[in-house]
Amino acid sequence: MARSSSYHSKDKHPVPKFLRGWILPAALVLLWWLAVKFNWSTSPLLVPVDKVWDTAVQQIRSGELAIALEASLRRDLIGFAIGVSAGLVFGVAFGLSRLFERLIGPTFHTLKQISLFAWIPLLSVWFGLGDPAKVAFLSLAAFFPVVLNTFEGIRSVPADLVEAARVLKFNRRQWLFKLILPAASPSILAGIHLALIYAWLATLGAEYLLVSGKGIGNTMIDGRELFLMDLVIFGVIVVGFVGFALNWLAAQIERRLLAWRGRSVAQF
Repeated sequence: MARSSSYHSKDKHPVPKFLRGWILPAALVLLWWLAVKFNWSTSPLLVPVDKVWDTAVQQIRSGELAIALEASLRRDLIGFAIGVSAGLVFGVAFGLSRLFERLIGPTFHTLKQISLFAWIPLLSVWFGLGDPAKVAFLSLAAFFPVVLNTFEGIRSVPADLVEAARVLKFNRRQWLFKLILPAASPSILAGIHLALIYAWLATLGAEYLLVSGKGIGNTMIDGRELFLMDLVIFGVIVVGFVGFALNWLAAQIERRLLAWRGRSVAQF
């Protein structure tokens, strides 16, 4: 019976594991190709697959894709770094200090209820329509999930670990770096992972609403204004691939950093 159970527990799926995530995209591309080939739709919005491919090749060879991606990723990473850094400081302060929570908490919890895109008019007045406003917007997108997850992680440290630290007479530095932060690290890393995703989504939103400068969002806007649907679809595909890559990278880092737990919460 044990042998039979072991046999059935093995993955005998006919499709290799590394290909399974591509089944749905491949099916959608096939459906798209068939819809154009057999004229299932006469809408000019449905452009041929090969036209999108030609646009992709042209964007890559001309260097326009590299310029747009560099601009978007630079804003994304700068805003992400600022938001995460500030979020960690505030989150640790919230988690460790009841006084800080009472003084700043009500204001923070009020601000987090405001829609992120509601900040755009105010930021555009303060910083203009260039990169400073976009970076500030991305920093806000990354800030809130890091604060909340850091706070929850610190406040969720098991009581038995706290009692053990008291018995061992930890000093403040040991409390923070040997107990609090390691115990809260799964929640903190989950917040940073979310911040990376939110910052990338906010990058596209900022480029749509603050249209000055280069960026992959601006490429899609150009396609929309010129009614070049192949350029718009190409932009959507690039955005999806970059988001996938960032999410995968964050999951791998999170898994490695939490390897001491036996199994990471970053299950991809």
